[in-house]
Amino acid sequence: MDSSVALFNQLKAAEPFFLLAGPNVIESEEHVLKMARHLKSVASKLGLPLVFKSSFDKANRTSSKSFRGPGLEEGLKILEKVKVTYDIPIITDVHESYQCEAVGRVADIIQIPAFLCRQTDLLVAAAKTGRIINIKKGQFCAPSVMVNSAEKIRLAGNQNVMVCERGTMFGYNDLIVDPRNLEWMREANCPVVADITHSLQQPAGKKLEGGGVASGGLRELIPCIARTCVAVGVDGIFMEVHDDPLNAPVDGPTQWPLRQLEELLEELIAIARVTKGKKPFKIDLTPFRD
Repeated sequence: MDSSVALFNQLKAAEPFFLLAGPNVIESEEHVLKMARHLKSVASKLGLPLVFKSSFDKANRTSSKSFRGPGLEEGLKILEKVKVTYDIPIITDVHESYQCEAVGRVADIIQIPAFLCRQTDLLVAAAKTGRIINIKKGQFCAPSVMVNSAEKIRLAGNQNVMVCERGTMFGYNDLIVDPRNLEWMREANCPVVADITHSLQQPAGKKLEGGGVASGGLRELIPCIARTCVAVGVDGIFMEVHDDPLNAPVDGPTQWPLRQLEELLEELIAIARVTKGKKPFKIDLTPFRD
């Protein structure tokens, strides 16, 4: 699709980086439209290319009782309304191969969840839509795995692929961000995105009153991880943003407050503009001479 190629080229050329942002899951049409309006306002003010993110279904939840979203049909209708109303591209995730065709008619970027980054049939089905594919690196994967995942997209006839770092399992109920991954993932020969919010999840690490567990997170460290990622020199930032994180039905502990978004992005832009992270650093090993 010509529009996908154009958007892909725009994102690759973004300076200092592009932004994939929005609430974790579609809670209601009203809420999503409100979030999209505010996000577009902030991104436009700062000159950052924005792709709006929200999920129609959160299939990977700690509990079967957890809120999942409105589902495929209703969710895509809402995302299409966001796209038309505010003239911004959309990114959303898929979990099953059969979802790809319908999602590709609305979304500009199809996201492959981290747990599914090696699922060949899903990757191929997503690739065949012609849309940009953003593959999240599995929490259980070495960065080298993303070379093969990206290649599956290209072999299916789609050159518009990105890879996304979102943390690595560190024992039970915790993740760690290894900045080396951001450099090693460049071997996939495509834009590298840093998910600065899911990277701070504590999967099933929050005990609930009355028993049971839910995912926790370290929201207070989002600026720390974000600063690191832009200093290294990522092409894009992925972050989930909410106007009321404490009451968000999904991943509240790792959604960034909307009211503090502009302040954080201003700092990240300033860091990115002075770093040489996107340029290979040439090490001179020539011995010093007197």
